[in-house]
Amino acid sequence: MTIDYLPLQRITAMHADEIHAAIHDVVDGGWYLRGEVTKRFEQHYADYIGTKYCIGVANGLDALTLILRAYMEMGVMQEGDEVIVPANTYIASILAITENRLKPVLVEPSIETFQIDDALIEQAITPRTRAIMIVHLYGCCAYTDRIGEISRKYNLKLIEDNAQAHGCTWRENSSLLTHHSSIKRTGSLGDAAAHSFYPGKNLGALGDAGAVTTNDDQLAEVIRSLANYGSSRKYVFDYIGRNSRIDELHAAVLDVKLKYLDADNQRRKDIATQYIKGIKNPLVRVPHFSCDSVYHIFPLLCSQRDCLQQYLQDNGVGTVIHYPIPPHKQQCYSDWHALCYPVTEQIHAQELSIPCHQAMTDDEVTKTIELINCFTF
Repeated sequence: MTIDYLPLQRITAMHADEIHAAIHDVVDGGWYLRGEVTKRFEQHYADYIGTKYCIGVANGLDALTLILRAYMEMGVMQEGDEVIVPANTYIASILAITENRLKPVLVEPSIETFQIDDALIEQAITPRTRAIMIVHLYGCCAYTDRIGEISRKYNLKLIEDNAQAHGCTWRENSSLLTHHSSIKRTGSLGDAAAHSFYPGKNLGALGDAGAVTTNDDQLAEVIRSLANYGSSRKYVFDYIGRNSRIDELHAAVLDVKLKYLDADNQRRKDIATQYIKGIKNPLVRVPHFSCDSVYHIFPLLCSQRDCLQQYLQDNGVGTVIHYPIPPHKQQCYSDWHALCYPVTEQIHAQELSIPCHQAMTDDEVTKTIELINCFTF
């Protein structure tokens, strides 16, 4: 049995008839950018996330970059201001900050959750801090009540990188006395959120695509203009903008797949539950994620990670490392090479992602568990 890490063809085939029909409608409709299909998806996704606005853009990195750029245009930030961000994130989170000539302030994650350690955030705040960027890494919610309290206490913008957590939820306690609570989705917890629809995401397009969600009227207006060459009216340019727009084909595909996102995420959760219960190898550590994680990635920690990866590959199981080099050790940020983030470095040295997706069969899950439990070195 060969078990691919993420067989996109199998995943797309689950809804192939509807996807082909949606693409056919766009092709025959003759309108390929900024049309009714895009408007429909934006409205559906905003409703799903629970925000007033969704602005479709070209990709997830652009979504992050445009949020920060819009805040600068609005006078909320200026060059040299600081943005707190997890040290172990995918590099796009940090690229968006430095592209806007803002300063990333790296904060270590918790080794238990792999998410930014909320106990370390407050000590990283300075008079130049303007925002906290949380990253819902691996599909797990990074938001905590403490992070919300800190952002309000210091009047900081709270930006979500929701590239890996479409459909993830967080339970908000509305009354400690009545024990009532409400459920909100990641992407609606802060002031603005960036979403990536890269094909491998839980909600993936057939190429690059992204979006920003927010309840802020002004922010939404500025981002939509910035992403359209800086224009809110044809041939009138208020900003030095860029071209970053989702196209009708991707919007059509995403609108089809959005209907199945919760069911697809539930299958990922079911697989993750089997992994958590079934993997009993003392050499391998399974994550302690919340029950609401959507498991975009199922990460293991193993001190002999490379040996485990080779062993699984030899036995037909595909794996991926997320990520082999932490941001502060990348060549593009060579000025940071002397910095020390031991928890981040441990995760990057030991992490191995195993298959976890909605098209995976129970037999494939069982085989993966059996192989991991038999691993030794």
